[in-house]
Amino acid sequence: MNFKAKMSFWQIINMNVGFFGIQYSFGLQQSAVNPIYDFLGASPDQLPILNLAGPLTGLLIQPIIGALSDKTWSPKFGGRRKPYFFIGALVCSLALFLYPFSSSLWMAAGLLWILDVGNNTAMEPYRAFIADKLDESQQPTGFQAQSFFTGFGQTLANVSLFIFPLIFIGTTGKLPTWVFASFFLGSICSIGSVWWSSYTTKEIPPSEEELKIMQSESLNVFTPFIDIAKAVKHMPKVMWQLALVYLFQWYALFCYWQNSSKSIALSVWHTTPQKDMKLYGEAVSWTGLVNGWYNVVTFLVAFALVYFAKKYSAKMVHFTCLILAAIGFLLFPHIENKYLLFPAITGFGIGWASMMGIPYLMVVSQIPKERYGVYMGIINMMIVIPMFIQTISFGYILKHFLNNDPRLAITFAGVLLVLSAVFTLFIATKKESISE
Repeated sequence: MNFKAKMSFWQIINMNVGFFGIQYSFGLQQSAVNPIYDFLGASPDQLPILNLAGPLTGLLIQPIIGALSDKTWSPKFGGRRKPYFFIGALVCSLALFLYPFSSSLWMAAGLLWILDVGNNTAMEPYRAFIADKLDESQQPTGFQAQSFFTGFGQTLANVSLFIFPLIFIGTTGKLPTWVFASFFLGSICSIGSVWWSSYTTKEIPPSEEELKIMQSESLNVFTPFIDIAKAVKHMPKVMWQLALVYLFQWYALFCYWQNSSKSIALSVWHTTPQKDMKLYGEAVSWTGLVNGWYNVVTFLVAFALVYFAKKYSAKMVHFTCLILAAIGFLLFPHIENKYLLFPAITGFGIGWASMMGIPYLMVVSQIPKERYGVYMGIINMMIVIPMFIQTISFGYILKHFLNNDPRLAITFAGVLLVLSAVFTLFIATKKESISE
């Protein structure tokens, strides 16, 4: 195993700039795609199934890309991980450019599938890239730098939903003109930021021994599936425990992202997309600002969580952050003053900062270094399986138990976050000895 040289703070930042573009795209998915579905005539109980692309492509793409990147070394195309996240960013940019031209509900849903394939191809190798480049003492900073850029990228995406409707008035085709501006900017950010990280950061080449092992192992269509099966069979206990936390955590988040605009429309504007599309458009814009704020909180607190993880433990930091997020969700649907939504969602901003980085600290020391890619892909399976379950089950729950009320959907999400926090306490991690 090659020696990992210490990287400066700014080198770590450069390495993670690409995460900014990837997360701008995810920010648009979270805050803009569901309102676009509403503009194109979707009913509330259709939204979960229309969001099936995210979990299904994540379930299939990320572990496969992770397994393939573990066995890849291509100096011509940048190394082990970079060829994959550059191609993913390129696909993502093309899908973002085309998305505003959606003329029907199913065209928008189809482009979302392509967008998610690109996002997931880019996302997984990035996690492994951090683990590859940084030693144990610098991994907390590396993972929380990704959390920082998650907040920064999604902030820009969400703020664009508030600012661009003030600049780009009217409609183009079936969608508001601001949709074009937001998605075109995302297209540029996606490929541009990933190119910058690829340009500024070189991967660590494998040793001769590692290269021989890679070359001796066959690589065919079945290889990633065999590697995934082997990795799951030998998966450390801590990852099974984290999977239970993720079941409730990510189910809850999908409930929030699908229903936040309509919850605000009901609680603050007392309207729905069916009642008054203009008023609902105002609610969507304000939701962009609210979601932008929680992402501002995320990038403001991301590096502070590194300090607390070192001083206490990653487990206790994640537990506390989940409780704060749950409190925010439980308060959110009862607020009628649009300005009070910001302090309520602050708790989720802190929780989101933890979700995007801290859990990886609980497991990375127990993952074999030569299998970082496939295990990071499996962790993503733990994220997308709850999302998949949510897309096929929550429409029924919302319609038959929650009266198609998006405010009750947010409350339901808050309860699930409390459960995920409780299960976090049962995670048995190795005693952490992260040096300063």
